[in-house]
Amino acid sequence: MAAKVEANGGGGGGVSPKVPAVAHPLAEKPDEVASNISYHAQFSPHFSPFKFELEQAYYATAESVRDRLIQQWNETYLHFHKVDPKQTYYLSMEFLQGRALTNAIGNLNIQDAYAKALRKFGLELEEISEQEKDAALGNGGLGRLASCFLDSMATLNFPAWGYGLRYRYGLFKQRITREGQEEVAEDWLEKFSPWEVVRHDILYPIRFFGHVEVNPNGSRKWVGGEVVQALAYDVPIPGYQTKNTISLRLWEAKASAEDFNLFLFNDGQHDAASVLHSRSQQICAVLYPGDTTEGGKLLRLKQQFFLCSASLQDIISRFKERRQGPWNWSEFPTKVAVQLNDTHPTLTIPELMRLLMDEEGLGWDEAWDVTTRTVAYTNHTVLPEALEKWSQPVMWKLLPRHMEIIEEIDRRFTTMINTKRLDLESELSTMRILDHNPEKPVVRMANLCVVSSHAVNGVAQLHSDILKSELFANYVSIWPTKFQNKTNGITPRRWIQFCNPELSGIITKWLKTDKWVTNLDLLTGLRQFADNEDLQAEWLSAKMASKQRLARYVLHVTGESIDPDSLFDIQVKRIHEYKRQLLNILGVIYRYKKLKEMSPEERKISTPRTVMIGGKAFATYTNAIRIVRLVNDVGAVVNSDPEVNSYLKVVFVPNYNVSVAEVLIPGSELSQHISTAGMEASGTSNMKFALNGCLIIGTLDGANVEIREEIGEENFFLFGATAEDVPRLRKERENGLFKPDPRFEEAKKFIRSGVFGSYDYNPLLESLEGNSGYGRGDYFLVGHDFPSYMDTQAKVDEAYRDRKRWLKMSILSTAGSGKFSSDRTIAQYAKEIWNIEECRVP
Repeated sequence: MAAKVEANGGGGGGVSPKVPAVAHPLAEKPDEVASNISYHAQFSPHFSPFKFELEQAYYATAESVRDRLIQQWNETYLHFHKVDPKQTYYLSMEFLQGRALTNAIGNLNIQDAYAKALRKFGLELEEISEQEKDAALGNGGLGRLASCFLDSMATLNFPAWGYGLRYRYGLFKQRITREGQEEVAEDWLEKFSPWEVVRHDILYPIRFFGHVEVNPNGSRKWVGGEVVQALAYDVPIPGYQTKNTISLRLWEAKASAEDFNLFLFNDGQHDAASVLHSRSQQICAVLYPGDTTEGGKLLRLKQQFFLCSASLQDIISRFKERRQGPWNWSEFPTKVAVQLNDTHPTLTIPELMRLLMDEEGLGWDEAWDVTTRTVAYTNHTVLPEALEKWSQPVMWKLLPRHMEIIEEIDRRFTTMINTKRLDLESELSTMRILDHNPEKPVVRMANLCVVSSHAVNGVAQLHSDILKSELFANYVSIWPTKFQNKTNGITPRRWIQFCNPELSGIITKWLKTDKWVTNLDLLTGLRQFADNEDLQAEWLSAKMASKQRLARYVLHVTGESIDPDSLFDIQVKRIHEYKRQLLNILGVIYRYKKLKEMSPEERKISTPRTVMIGGKAFATYTNAIRIVRLVNDVGAVVNSDPEVNSYLKVVFVPNYNVSVAEVLIPGSELSQHISTAGMEASGTSNMKFALNGCLIIGTLDGANVEIREEIGEENFFLFGATAEDVPRLRKERENGLFKPDPRFEEAKKFIRSGVFGSYDYNPLLESLEGNSGYGRGDYFLVGHDFPSYMDTQAKVDEAYRDRKRWLKMSILSTAGSGKFSSDRTIAQYAKEIWNIEECRVP
C-alpha cells in the first residue's frame, strides 16, 4: 500500500502548496531544499501529475541531490581537464554500489537539511531512503571492494574513473520458498535510476567475429563480423566533505536504427529484422550469464571484451583530446593507469595492443612498451576453477585479431624463457599463456595478466604470500619486483558512519573529534577507555538499538520473531563450499540436538543464540543450492520447536545485498569467517563486522590473519587448520588416515534421520565422506575442523555470559580496525602502482 503524502494541508496526495516549487539546484537551507524537491516533483515529472506518494517523493529528492552532484561533477572534470594529471581507470565487471541517496547526502554533509526539508512534506528521510532499490551491478566482495575504492578515490581527491557494465537484470533477486532458493530477475531499472546520466555523445563501435585482413605493407586490420555500439551512462561518486566528484561510467550495448531491417519486418519476418538489436540487448542483460553452453561462453566473453574495448576507446579518445596530433604515445603511460580488477578485464591487454598497432600505426615493440607500462593486475583468487581459462576455438571465433596478438605475446615469452632462463624450461608448459592440450586448448588469462602487467598484487598479506610462493612462484623469479600486496579495505563512511549512527556518535564523543571518519587509525584512541563503565554502557545501548532494528527487519522479511537479548550470530556471503556455510549449519544442528537432550534446567543456563545465514548461491552450483535449502529446513524445525526456540533460532536472510548488510552488520555480535585456510583471498565483510564492534570466529585465512594481529588475538575466536597444514591433511585423507570426530558423525546422522524433512541430503553429506574421488573426500576439511570449531563455539558462549568482558572485546575490535580503511589501500595503490597524485578541486 503506497503511503499518501499530505503535508501542511496538501490535498489528494499532491505536493504541499505550502512548499513553493522553485528551482534551487545548490540548496543548503531546509526551505530551499524543500522548494527544490517540490520543483522536481512538478517540473521533472516521471509520474502522473498530482501524485506525490513515497515513491514519487524519493525520485524528486534524488533529483534534488543530483543537481548538487552535477555541479560538483562538472567542476571536477573541468579541473582535471585544466591540470591534465595522470589518471587511473579502474576496470571491473562488478560494482556493488548499494543505495546512493543516504551516501550522497552524507558525503555532501547535507543530511540535516534534507531531513528537515522532508518533514515539511510530513516525511522522514529514512522512509524515503527505503524506496531506493540497490543498483544490481555486482554480486559479492569483488564488486563491493570496487565501490569502496571509488568512494576512497573521490574522498582522497585522486583523478580516477570506474568503468563497468550496466546490467539490466543483475545477477538475480533471491526468493526463499519451501523448496529453497528461487532466482528471479532484479528489477532495479524497471522504472529508472535517478543517479545515472546518459551521455548520448559518448558512443563507440564494438566488433565481434569477423576476420583479419593483411594489407600489402604487412599491417593488419580486423574487419567484418557484427558491430554493436557502446553507450555511456555516468553515475556520480561524491567524495566525503570535498568538492571532488568522480564518475563510474557504465556501458550499455545497443544497435542503431540502420541495423533494423525494415524490408524484412514488413515482410512479416519480425525476429529476423531486429536480430542485432536482440543480440546487443543480451550483452548487458545479466551479470555472469550461465556458461555451460557455447552460446553462454560466447556471451560472457562478449561482455568482457565489450567492457575492455569501450573503456579503452574512451581512454584513448580522452588522451588525444588533450593533445595535438601527431601523438607521442610513449607519453600515454605517464597520463594513464589501467587497473584490472581480477582477470575478467584481461582482454584490455590485447585490445590496447590492437588499437595502438592497427588503429594508431605503432610497431609491436612500442605498443608493447606502452601497454605493459599502463596496465596493472589485481588477483583475487587462488581457487583453480576461478582462474579464468578461455577455450581457444571460442576466442578465435569471436576475437580473431586478439588471438593473433595473444599468440605473439606467448611466442615472445616462450622465446625469452628458452634463451634467458633455461632453468625454467621444465616449468614452461604451466607458465605460458596458451595451453595447447589437444583435448581442451585454452588461453590462461591470469598468466596473460602476469606476463603483460607492470604490477601484480594480492589483496591480503597471506594471499600475496601464497601467490608469490605457490601460484606465481616461477614468474617471481623472473620479475621479483612486479609482485606486491595491497590489503583490502572498506569505506568507513558507508560501513560505520552512515549505517551505524549510534555507534559513530559514541566514537566521536569519546575521541572528541569526528576526524576518524577520514583517518581511521584514530580509533586506537578508544583502547584507553575499553574498561570504562560509562563507555561500555553507551556501547551496549548502541548495540541494542542496532539489534532491535535488525530484529524488526528479520520479522518483516521472514515473519520470524527473534530475541534481541540472544547472541546474534551472523554469516553472510556468497554460498560456496570453501566459505563453509555447511560447517556453520552442521554446528547448529549439533547444538540443536544437544539442547533437545537437555533438561529444562540445563537449557536455562545455556547461552541463547540466533543464527542468521544469508547469501546467494549460483543457480548452477548444486551443492550451494542444497546448503541454502538445508539452512531453511533446519530453521523450519528449530524455530517451531517450543522446547528449544527460546534458546536457539535459525534464520536464512533472503536476497543479501548492500542494503541488507547495512542492517545486519551493526546488529551483529558474532560473525563467522570460517573458510578453509588458504582459500579466501581476503574477505572484506570481516573488516565491516570488526569495525562495528562485532567479534569474529574464524580461521587463519585471508584478512582474518591481519585483523587478529590488529585487534589482539585474545579478542578473536580462532580455530581450524592453517594454510600450511591443508595440503598435508588432504594427503592424509587420501591415504585413509582421517578419523572423524563423533560429534561430526552425530550431526550428519541426525540429518539422515529425516528430522529436517524428506529432502535427500545424501549427495551433500557424501561430499564430506570417502577419501577421494570427484565431489568426495571433504576437500574443504569440514570434518577436520569441526571439533576445533565446536570447542571454540563453546568459548564464545562462555565469553558472552561475561557481559563486561564481551563489551571490552567489542570496543577493542573497533579500536583495532583502523588499518582496514579503503583510504589506506587506495593511497598505497596511488603511490606504489599507479603513480598518481591528489588533484583537489579548489
